[in-house]
Amino acid sequence: MASVMEFDGLSYTHPGAAGPVIQDLSLAIEAGSFVAVVGGSGVGKSTLLRVAAGLIEPGGGSMRFTLPQRPGRRRRAVVFQDGRLLPWRTVSDNVAYGLETLDIDAAQKRERVTEALSLTGLAEFGDRWPHQLSGGQAQRVGIARALAVKPDILLMDEPFSAVDALTRRKLQAELIRLWQASQSAVMFVTHDIDEAVFLADRVVVLGGQPASVVENLAIDLPRPRDRTNPAFADAVAHLSARLGVE
Repeated sequence: MASVMEFDGLSYTHPGAAGPVIQDLSLAIEAGSFVAVVGGSGVGKSTLLRVAAGLIEPGGGSMRFTLPQRPGRRRRAVVFQDGRLLPWRTVSDNVAYGLETLDIDAAQKRERVTEALSLTGLAEFGDRWPHQLSGGQAQRVGIARALAVKPDILLMDEPFSAVDALTRRKLQAELIRLWQASQSAVMFVTHDIDEAVFLADRVVVLGGQPASVVENLAIDLPRPRDRTNPAFADAVAHLSARLGVE
C-alpha cells in the first residue's frame, strides 16, 4: 500500500534543550491506515504529531507527503486534546472554519458541513454554541471540522483524554466508524495502550533518550475489536512490557 506521509531520519530539539527529544526517527504512514503512537510521558509523541501537522519544523531529517495534492481537500487536519472550538461561532460555523480557504463553492461548503455533522451524530446541533455542548459533543465537533476538509491524514493528539471513561469508549467506537467512512489515514497519539490496540492497524512505540521507533507492531485482530479476546489481552501485555508498564 502506498504511503501518505513519511518521516525520514527525523530529529527535533526543543528550544533551549541540551539535546534532541527525537533523533533519527523513520516511519511511513500508509494511505487509509490507522496508526497509533504510544510511549512514556515526555518521550516525544506530541512533538512527532506537531511535526506531522506542520506546527514545528524538523531539526534534522524530513517529513514529507507522498501523495499529490487533491483539489478541494487538505493534506492533513488536526484534532487536539480539547475541541479548540471558537466560542463566537455556532457548531456549523466551527465545522465550516477549515473550508473557508478551500477552492470550493458555497454550496459545496454547506454540503460538507451537513455531511460532517451527520457523520458525527451532530445533525441537530448545528445552531448550538460551544458552551452548550458536553465534553464528548465538543470533541465530536472537532472531529467533524477535521473530516469536513477530507484530509489525506487525520492527526489526533490524545483527543479523548479529557472525557469520562464511558464517553471515551463510545468515542473510540465512533472513531472507527468515521475512519472507515472517510478513508483518511489516521495518526493517533495516546498514552493508553488498550485504546491503541482497540483502534489501530499498527501501534508504533517510541522509546529511548532521544526517542526513536523501538517497535512497529501490526494488530491483526478482526473488527469490531473484542477486548475480551485473549489475543487482544496478549497485544496489550506485549506493548505494556515493551514500555515497562506493570
